[in-house]
Amino acid sequence: MLSIIQAAGWPIWPLIACSVLALALICERFISLKTARIAPPKLLDEAITVSSRSLPTPDVVNQLAQSSALGEVLASGLRALNNNPQCSEADLRATMEGSGRAVAHRLEKYLSALGTIASAAPLLGLLGTVIGMIEIFGSQTGGTGAMGSGNPAQLAHGISIALYNTAFGLIVAIPALIFWRYFRGRVDAYLLTLELASEQFVRHILRHRK
Repeated sequence: MLSIIQAAGWPIWPLIACSVLALALICERFISLKTARIAPPKLLDEAITVSSRSLPTPDVVNQLAQSSALGEVLASGLRALNNNPQCSEADLRATMEGSGRAVAHRLEKYLSALGTIASAAPLLGLLGTVIGMIEIFGSQTGGTGAMGSGNPAQLAHGISIALYNTAFGLIVAIPALIFWRYFRGRVDAYLLTLELASEQFVRHILRHRK
């Protein structure tokens, strides 16, 4: 591996940095986007059960908010009612929508950085290719000022820079793009789940207030 890096020249170092950063972002998103952290399957039913007879106490609401992203959205509605029992439907929905937007922002965290790496890595590989081609043409200019016999070692070095950087750029970009699309789809699915659960919870609260 070290010999490949040496053969690829300095242009490969930005690509190595991108690969390390992309790997760190992918691992972080896998941990942060677990279902248990975002929308536990039974949490909505539990919240509906707890709030069926009366509004939960602030301690229970805080525990709900700390349980997951969905719990945070549901708890925002319960807090609004605890603060103002006569809260209108519009205010209740606005409060939960505001909490939902904050959650959505957190779910999308680092996705733009991962997408940028997926887009930039081929360009960095292309930069290395261009630098390698420059070295190739430089090796072909002899002392006569025209295209001469050149230096075979420098020619081989230029070719290795061009090819290694092109390949490494694609090696970094393709997995980054795949995981970016995967996480993007996962976040969209979570956001839909949160929206549907919030709507069901609002209807439940309004029904029990009547």
